[in-house]
Amino acid sequence: MLNLPLDAVDALPRDVLAIETEYAQGTLLETHSHRRAQFLYGKTGLMEVETDDGAWVVPPHSGVWIPAGEPHRVRMVGVSTCSLYIEPAAAPRSGAQCEVLMVSPMLRQLLLEAVDTPALYDLDGRDGLLMSLALHEIARASVLPFFAPLPRDAQLASLCIAFLHRPFVHTPPSEWAKKLHQSERTFSRFFRAETGMAFGEWRQQACLISALALLAMGKPVTAVALELGYESPGAFSTMFRKRLACPPSEFVRSQMTAPSRARTPH
Repeated sequence: MLNLPLDAVDALPRDVLAIETEYAQGTLLETHSHRRAQFLYGKTGLMEVETDDGAWVVPPHSGVWIPAGEPHRVRMVGVSTCSLYIEPAAAPRSGAQCEVLMVSPMLRQLLLEAVDTPALYDLDGRDGLLMSLALHEIARASVLPFFAPLPRDAQLASLCIAFLHRPFVHTPPSEWAKKLHQSERTFSRFFRAETGMAFGEWRQQACLISALALLAMGKPVTAVALELGYESPGAFSTMFRKRLACPPSEFVRSQMTAPSRARTPH
């Protein structure tokens, strides 16, 4: 099923539906939700996902788990996707929040095969087994650290959202404390209580999310490092390697080697 709206097939008697969708650069899907849970895999490009709980960046070759009924907003950066839409009773993950998941080579191939199945695939045949195995692989997938939680407090949330759009690694907590009319000590306690993270940790995570998006769009490593406020590309690379266990250059190369395959004629 290619570029087919979920509403057209949502009522079909299948626990799992697979749809492939191609998006133009910069496509924005405004806040919406699905009756079914969704596993959204980006074959190419990068996705930015926002909910009331926070913001995620989903690099190529990764996927995002979206629980049933969860309102979410997605910005596509040159993305071709494979989505599995899953009946809530068959959902392989039980968390209440979105999660960015590592896509194993096996799961990747299952997703690519799944979108070539007919809508009313044979439950007892190969296609039914394929969908069942895909659910097992999603259940065991590792969570990737591409999340920046958003606070419930409206004023603090507005500061966090603005920062996510223009992050700077050296923004001092005193600047935010002043805007909220708090002492720096009070602000530090308040920020941790609202987000579950220290301000410095959250700030670095937000910068990492922005860095992944900028690198995926083709911006040079040096330009990204300087835009985020790092003193040098080396300092930026050290942070990147510490968080993702690979240098930025390796991440950039991975964007240029996306797996591809010819579509099977029907």
